[in-house]
Amino acid sequence: MSVNKVILLGRLGQDPELRYTPNQTAVCTLNLATNERRKTADGEWKDETEWHRVITFGKTAENCNQYLQKGRQAYIEGRIKTNKWQDKEGKDRFTTEIVAATVQFIGGGKGEEGAARSPSFSGGASKGGFAQQGNTAPDLSIGESVSFDDDDIPF
Repeated sequence: MSVNKVILLGRLGQDPELRYTPNQTAVCTLNLATNERRKTADGEWKDETEWHRVITFGKTAENCNQYLQKGRQAYIEGRIKTNKWQDKEGKDRFTTEIVAATVQFIGGGKGEEGAARSPSFSGGASKGGFAQQGNTAPDLSIGESVSFDDDDIPF
């Protein structure tokens, strides 16, 4: 058994890029930044940013292009995919991306919060809310609720 699942919450570093395949399937690329704050050996705090390339398909891609913009926060669930390709010199190169199954728009933009009013768009059926059907990866138990005991929380 194996699992390939990614969950990200971050901000878009640029506006989404929408294109269409020859058979007219919408494909949207998002550049999502996640941040982590760490304490260095000398006791100073350092912020580290990780950039993620996220790909969505179908109606989800069109909605991302319409409603997301640079600085907007998004919650992504999906899977990791690595593509191998050759550059102009014939050298093998690799690109790792997240194929999104669920995209939820958080807040109204830069610094605004409001997840309760933000729609989500997913590649599978949902148990309510604003989820919409899209041409993406298989359903990853979208809309399932999770409960935690106090013992499960690591802090």
